[in-house]
Amino acid sequence: MALPLILASASPRRVELLQQIQVEFEQQVADIDETHQSGETPETFVCRLALEKAETVRNKNNISNAVLGSDTIVVLGEQILGKPVDRLNAVNILKLLSGKTHKVMTAIALITEKESRIKLSVSEVTFMELDQSLIDAYLDMGESMDKAGAYAIQGIAAQFITEIKGSYSGIMGLPLYETRSLLQDAGIKLLGNK
Repeated sequence: MALPLILASASPRRVELLQQIQVEFEQQVADIDETHQSGETPETFVCRLALEKAETVRNKNNISNAVLGSDTIVVLGEQILGKPVDRLNAVNILKLLSGKTHKVMTAIALITEKESRIKLSVSEVTFMELDQSLIDAYLDMGESMDKAGAYAIQGIAAQFITEIKGSYSGIMGLPLYETRSLLQDAGIKLLGNK
């Protein structure tokens, strides 16, 4: 029997991605504290946030539905580059990414009545060199302010990327292979499953 699924996310991109794997779900926003804790590795941090989002929606509504939470971070070395707080911060983030390869980590957490499971997708993205005029022109487009790392791979910033290794959908915010695997293992009806 298929389990009803709730996506614990405000992201329209995650909604679009989840629709691609032909699963029925509803969307609910998970409001959590996304502060990085001292000593947390980027991997531990992003996995904790994904799980907390799913737990928050499940507990707030006191439901037995399967809940899927997800979180995405951009990491340069060991430095986590979050969503920019203002334009100057966005400029500084894009300057850091310019001409370098960084990691995009997306964790997904699925909570069902039986268990909680987490998967982590790690991809590498390489940027071309970005000069100040290009950064300013990009920021004027308004795409970067609510995005980890101050860019959207599915948007205007795609033209700055010289190489990708890993999951394109993971970089967008919901790795579909890993998501499908988690949902299938939980018995949730998907495209091609009876």
